[in-house]
Amino acid sequence: QVQVVESGGGLVQAGGSLRLFCVASGTIFRVNTMGWYRQAPGKQRELVATITSAGSTNYADSVKGRFTISRDNAKNTVYLQMNSLKPEDTAVYYCNADVTERLGFVPLEYWGQGTQVTVSS
Repeated sequence: QVQVVESGGGLVQAGGSLRLFCVASGTIFRVNTMGWYRQAPGKQRELVATITSAGSTNYADSVKGRFTISRDNAKNTVYLQMNSLKPEDTAVYYCNADVTERLGFVPLEYWGQGTQVTVSS
């Protein structure tokens, strides 16, 4: 079994910064793509950013130039540095990890429980 745990959310004023952390642990052979998603009240969950194990990144247009995703493969950890935050960035942020638990196994997706980010105007 695999656990995915996020941390680092909080309350910040518009224009401020926050850094989110996410670690995958448990039975892990390899963590493939990791990503951050968010869900605001009354809205669907949306992609924020993803990063492959090779370091290739993908960002939502709404966060390009403001957010940076990075990872530490040795620690099965992914980070999201969020700068120039806006009130519309307010949401619960979820970490997603695509994990191969054992060699030859089909990769499975795991989600964290979410961490609240609130940006005040």
